[in-house]
This record gives sequence, structure tokens and C-alpha cells, in this order.
Amino acid sequence: MSTMTEAALGGSFTFPNSALRVHRVGYGAMQLAGPGVWGPPKDRDAAVAVLRAAVAAGVNHIDTSDFYGPHITNQIIREALHPYPAGLVIVTKIGARRPPDTSWQPALSPPELTAAVHDNLRNLGLETLDIVNYRRMGSGHGTEEGSIAAEVTVLEGLRREGLIRNIGLSNVTAAQVAEAQTITNVVCVQNNYNLAHREDDALIDDLARQGIAYVPFFPLGGFTPLQSSTLSSVAERLGVTPMQVALAWLLHRSPNVLLIPGTSSVAHLTENLAAGALTLEPDTLAELDGIAAAHATH
Repeated sequence: MSTMTEAALGGSFTFPNSALRVHRVGYGAMQLAGPGVWGPPKDRDAAVAVLRAAVAAGVNHIDTSDFYGPHITNQIIREALHPYPAGLVIVTKIGARRPPDTSWQPALSPPELTAAVHDNLRNLGLETLDIVNYRRMGSGHGTEEGSIAAEVTVLEGLRREGLIRNIGLSNVTAAQVAEAQTITNVVCVQNNYNLAHREDDALIDDLARQGIAYVPFFPLGGFTPLQSSTLSSVAERLGVTPMQVALAWLLHRSPNVLLIPGTSSVAHLTENLAAGALTLEPDTLAELDGIAAAHATH
């Protein structure tokens, strides 16, 4: 797979107050673990191949967590890419644990957060983590108000120790972002957002004004067949896949939006990365913007 130009990967973005510059189309590593993000994948060699293909194509932003697997995904990243190429930014997240029953449980105490940073360092083979997101465990994939000062303070302490370079947040509200900013410099926010799920529109615009990255997870989540048919008709007209249209729409949404679509297949990876070069005309964007309004009436 030949290296794509910066423009083909959606242009670039520099995280605020840092030297970390990434292409806007990155890669999310969650699907490299086994079913349910638990245990090893059935084909580890294929997982390694996907990571190497992503980096060979120009991807320099990989999103992961040591609670994927747990430990498995980071170990595969290390196997595939270590020693890491210059300019590769690995973003991880902490705030959860995976007990043997495979559930997702909060892990928010200072010792748990500290241990999670050390787990990521060990399994990735790093001495310092580029960016660590504090992942707030709300109800399902929704946000819940409440102070996050204690957890962010722990991360800021680890940053001052030199274990973390930058701090981000995941699954948080605008009020929680503002609270965290009284404690540390926040470089990115990772929340649930897509064509149909647009509760963060105001937050995205506010972060854009501050030069802070917004990284949507579940870029295709939450569609009913009706919304899916709108997306499908646009995709059919453009001769691309619905996922490519949904990803391209996110890139058009705001210049601070960074994508981390995940896949365990090289063919699917190539498809996802191609979305970075897809241009959507204003009338098409308007048609796609209507999906959220239609979704809200259901």
C-alpha cells in the first residue's frame, strides 16, 4: 500500500501546546482484540498486518487502551510497530478495568489510574505516553455530569512526573472539560458523535475555537433503517460506501475533528482511509445534515 499524501488523509492537525502533528484520518485499535474486545484475536498475524499497513499508508495517529483485551491490543501494537517510527502519536485511555467476567468497570482511584498508566507504558514498550485520555464511565456510552477534578489531578501529577506528555478526556460534558481545564491543558476530547448523534455540536465548535481536537467514536452508530437509507442513497450516488460518506462528513464538520475508525481487515482499512480524500459538495452536506433532524423525531 503506498503512502498517502497528507491531503488524502484529511489534512493535518497539531495538538495544542504540543509538537504532536497528525493526519486527520487515524486508526482505532479496539477491534484488534478478540470478540467483545476480550482475549486474543483469532488471527494475530492479520492484526499485525493491519497496523503495519496503516502506518505504511501514512497513518500517524493510533488510538488504543490497555483495557482492550485487556493488554492484548497494546501488545500487538508493540509487536507490529516497535521501535515506533518518528512522528507516530499513540493515544491511550484509562479509567476502566476488565475483570474476568469480561464486563467494563470503572477504575478511578489514584492507585488504579496510576497502575493503568504503568500498564500502558509496559505493554506499549514506552517510557512516556504521548496523550492519555481520562475515560469517564457514564451510563452506557452516554455522558453523566459530576466532578472529574480528582481523576484529572492524578493525571496531571503523572504528567509532571514525566510519564505522560499530554492529557485528554473521553465521554465528558462541556462542564467537565471546563473543570479539567482549571487543572491541566486539555489537548483532545473523545466522545460519541456521528451523523445521527449530534448532541456535541456546540462543544465541537467551542473546542475548535480553542484549537482542541475532537475525536468522535462510533462514527456510524445509532442509525435506524430510515437514516441508513438516506446515507445509503448518497453513498450510491457518489459511488462509495456509507461508511466512507459518514467519515467524510465528520472531516467536513470541523477542522478540529480527527477520525479513528477501527478495523481488523486491510481491505476495510484501505476503504476507511480513502474517505479522507472524499469531497462532499454543499448540497450533499445539507442532505446529510438532515439525518440528525430526522433521527430526533423518531
